[in-house]
Amino acid sequence: MRWLNRTFLISGGLAGVLAVTLAAGVRQGLLALLGIGFGAVLQGARFGFTTGWRDFIERRDPQGLWAQMLLMVLAATFTLPLIAGSGGELVGAVAPLTISLVLGAFLFGAAMQLADGCGSGTLYKAGAGSPLSFVVLPTFAFGSFLGASHQPAWIALGGLPAVDLLAFGWPTALTLTVAACALVALVAGRAARNNGENNAAAGTPQAVARELVRAGTASFVAAAPAPSAARGWARRWWLGAALLAVLYLLHLLVAGQPWGIVYGMGVWGAKAVSALGWDLSADAFWGVAPHAQRLVEPVLADVTSVTNIGLIYGAIAASRWNGPAEFSLPSGKRLAAAAIAGLVMGYSARMAFGCNVGAYLGGIASASLHGWVWFALAFAGSVVGVRIRRRVGA
Repeated sequence: MRWLNRTFLISGGLAGVLAVTLAAGVRQGLLALLGIGFGAVLQGARFGFTTGWRDFIERRDPQGLWAQMLLMVLAATFTLPLIAGSGGELVGAVAPLTISLVLGAFLFGAAMQLADGCGSGTLYKAGAGSPLSFVVLPTFAFGSFLGASHQPAWIALGGLPAVDLLAFGWPTALTLTVAACALVALVAGRAARNNGENNAAAGTPQAVARELVRAGTASFVAAAPAPSAARGWARRWWLGAALLAVLYLLHLLVAGQPWGIVYGMGVWGAKAVSALGWDLSADAFWGVAPHAQRLVEPVLADVTSVTNIGLIYGAIAASRWNGPAEFSLPSGKRLAAAAIAGLVMGYSARMAFGCNVGAYLGGIASASLHGWVWFALAFAGSVVGVRIRRRVGA
């Protein structure tokens, strides 16, 4: 009966895309289809941004980080020339280097380890049936709504203007991006090779910082060979990176903007509180264009929302492709910690101009310096978050 199950899943996806197309137009239908692709790849390849970082922090397994750097390089290679030559029809994810970016990225990095997923991870794991993500999703949406409402005040704290490397031409921007990604991959490989020297202290902030500094210094002198623990780079990582990069390119061409997650979840939260009677007409964010318009339009009219919905269905299909999904119910303590983490993630993502997709992938692939700042601070937050995760019994 497996063929019947797969036929049902494919038919359901196509019916959903057709319904979105009839209700909101061809572009939205295509975005729903791309969303299904994102969800299927994330779930099928188990391509987790959060997991990749945690694997490195706890076990010095660099495969997830390598895959993420490969994704950045491919996405930048595919899209930077197009953005540069589009005359403004295609835009990248570029944001200023604000105080809110620094604080928000660190908080997000810590919280995502407790929630066992970032923005995209929460969506695809909810689709796969994870009870933890079911708890995180609504609090993330509310946090995103609230964080967006406060975003103008956070930005007003000041900082530096955006640094868009495309201003130097796309060849220079792409070269710098590829070089930075290669350096991160090299440092990760060197740190993994040195793993045996500090097994007892693995995962502590001091050990991670010490190994990264030592590995980074060594990387300028000699290339790091692949560590024994990571020989035979798992196919799911590099294949997932390649497929996600292609989907990222297609999303940019269809939507005119990079793939994002957090804004759509904030729209869901704003619509929910509006339905409960919360007046947002004077809100500093949701009360002004174009965000105010999103609250009166159908949810399928929002680019990020329709992609998110498709992503959830894609994860549903991938997780049930070979039969029913299996899951276990976490403890009440774990669920409560995840709910709080979801709230912090949603709020801090708005402070930091996005999550692992919108700020990290989108920023770096768009050659915006804020993407690298987000990565550094969020990774530091994850080191702390992994330790907190252990304390709550995750």
